[in-house]
Amino acid sequence: MNRFCSKHRKTHILRRILSAAAVLIFSMALFLYGISSVSESADKSYAESLQQALTRSAVHCYAVEGKYPESLSYLCDHYGITWDPHKYTVDYEIIGSNLMPCITVIPQS
Repeated sequence: MNRFCSKHRKTHILRRILSAAAVLIFSMALFLYGISSVSESADKSYAESLQQALTRSAVHCYAVEGKYPESLSYLCDHYGITWDPHKYTVDYEIIGSNLMPCITVIPQS
């Protein structure tokens, strides 16, 4: 039998191509998983930052004006709070003018 048979050589090249493709696909899957994980943690971090900013602004309003903001729109208009309403819903419940409102930030799915 001839050592330099073309059949053996073709299957060897085919194996190399298939293994390289498998490694590439695996690497791409890992990369995409990493990106989605980072995106999720960034969204969670943004929601926490938004809630802290809303709370700080409400407390600042109380310190300056002597009462908490009567609405979320007042807080946004006078204290410069902005966010993407398609990504986050903000629940702002007023308890009284001299009691801290209940502020909840809910990420949209």
